[in-house]
Amino acid sequence: MRFLLPSEPITSLDDYLRTDAGGAGVEAALKMGTDATIETVTASGLRGRGGGGFPTGRKWAGIAGQVGTRRFVVCNGAEGEPATFKDRALLRANPYQVVEGLFVAAFAVGADEAYLCLKASFEREREAVLRAIQEFQNAGYCTDCTVNVLAGPDEYLFGEEKAMLEVIEGKPPLPRWFPPYEHGLFAASPQEGWEAGPHGGARRTDEPNPTLVNNIETLANVPHILAHGPDWFRSCGTAESPGTVVATVVGDVVAPGVGEVELGTSLRDVIDTVGGGVGGGRSVKAAFSGVANPVVAASALDAPVSYEGLAAAGSAMGAAGFTVYDDTACMVAAAARFSRFLYVESCGQCPPCKIGSGQITERLERIEAGEGDDGDIGEIHLWLERVTDGSRCFLAAEEQRVVSSVLRAFPEEFTEHIDARGCPRPEPRPLPKLVDLADGEAVYDGDYWRKQPDWTYLPAPGEA
Repeated sequence: MRFLLPSEPITSLDDYLRTDAGGAGVEAALKMGTDATIETVTASGLRGRGGGGFPTGRKWAGIAGQVGTRRFVVCNGAEGEPATFKDRALLRANPYQVVEGLFVAAFAVGADEAYLCLKASFEREREAVLRAIQEFQNAGYCTDCTVNVLAGPDEYLFGEEKAMLEVIEGKPPLPRWFPPYEHGLFAASPQEGWEAGPHGGARRTDEPNPTLVNNIETLANVPHILAHGPDWFRSCGTAESPGTVVATVVGDVVAPGVGEVELGTSLRDVIDTVGGGVGGGRSVKAAFSGVANPVVAASALDAPVSYEGLAAAGSAMGAAGFTVYDDTACMVAAAARFSRFLYVESCGQCPPCKIGSGQITERLERIEAGEGDDGDIGEIHLWLERVTDGSRCFLAAEEQRVVSSVLRAFPEEFTEHIDARGCPRPEPRPLPKLVDLADGEAVYDGDYWRKQPDWTYLPAPGEA
């Protein structure tokens, strides 16, 4: 079953309304009412596609159940996870289903204002979604809900839901303490973000303003569920992970790509069908679902791509963005690249996170260069125990999970580097931070190596 990624892009509202789900989601929600709409989404078993996998209906019910306060809905399209391109692919293929899902969510939780957040660099996707919103509202759909499209910064933490609220309020992407359902948009609180003092101007209220934050892919599923019913959605996937998922596969594969697959499909098959498999004569050594989760070694490639399937394999699905490494790749180098990414993107509000990820990165790079010793391994383990102390967000846990998993899965490679005083596999792969992905070609951010831990960039070669 494939319904999120049509065979041809949908570029007008008229074309969308001619599909079997176009407009039916809003119509069904208005007919059923808010409670029944939430019950339908709950019955479908839809889980958040941004990485956490939290049950969508339960999340909506929690926001809608809070009374006596203003509510907001935020659609998260920041997509900063390396190896992930699903949200941009969805907006290129059919932005209308995302906008309709956003309208339904706003109706269901009683929000009169919504935000759709993309990175400023996603110009093509922003144009598509602005066109879709305008066409919907010109046609009379959900004119009582204000939809704001926000162009945010390139930082990884822009995609963290608490930091995203800060950006909407005009501040840097520095995560708050409290989750959006407790401390939403423009809500007053004794403890807010990094900056001291009141923010938000006249919009600030004394209420918590519970705010629903859903990923683009999560909302794209909603019109189809309401149009066809929860049983239709559950007819695909697994009992714990119904439906399909839009997976990205890049790295050492023949044809990097994005594809919609049934949840429960084996990771091996996803690599082969979405990414074309690895090159001739090569085999898969490891796969990473972004930088947030433990490595999946070759012995676990038959694990189902589902929330429960990858958890049983010792990893997690995340946003289903898979970086694949073949048997020529260096896992010490892979750990060092991912660790450096997290170190650079750490905001610095929590010293153990910033200092610890920096120390881990430094020692991984020493080992990769053939300058490390057993003392560096010991220091890495010590920092992995402390890096999450007092953390406001999940970034430090990502550092802990991904680096420790590589140490456990490939201890012999660390020993090789220390004993040989160098890398036995000196062909480093680029960090898979995607700028574009189309026609079997992945374009990575070639300037990312210049980004520094204070979020500034070193001058490019030849620049003053």
